[in-house]
Amino acid sequence: MSENNSEVVSTEGLVDVVVDGIQEKKGSKITVLDLRNIENMIAEFFVICEGESNVHVDAVSDSVEEIVRRDAGEKPLHVEGRRNAEWVLLDYMNVVVHVFQKQVRSSYNLEDLWADADRKDIEDLF
Repeated sequence: MSENNSEVVSTEGLVDVVVDGIQEKKGSKITVLDLRNIENMIAEFFVICEGESNVHVDAVSDSVEEIVRRDAGEKPLHVEGRRNAEWVLLDYMNVVVHVFQKQVRSSYNLEDLWADADRKDIEDLF
């Protein structure tokens, strides 16, 4: 789908495009948390993954932005964490992407924090 296409991508479709962007740069340990059944949710989905270093985290988050813009015509409303690239957050309103370095991911442990969410782990492609 091109940016000029007026077709709207569903929230689930946006999650799929985000996952494509992560996999494009070999982001690993992808987890999708479906928050729609949680009271006072802050988004519909969290997509969480990790990179090996700050350079890798930066590359993965850049890839997500590029592929989401290309395939879904969306830009993040807000981006945080680019400076040190230990945890980059891309906020697409209904879908929030978290790209972590491994040790930072385990420290924040979002999967346990949102344990009531439906969880889908996506197998690494490499």
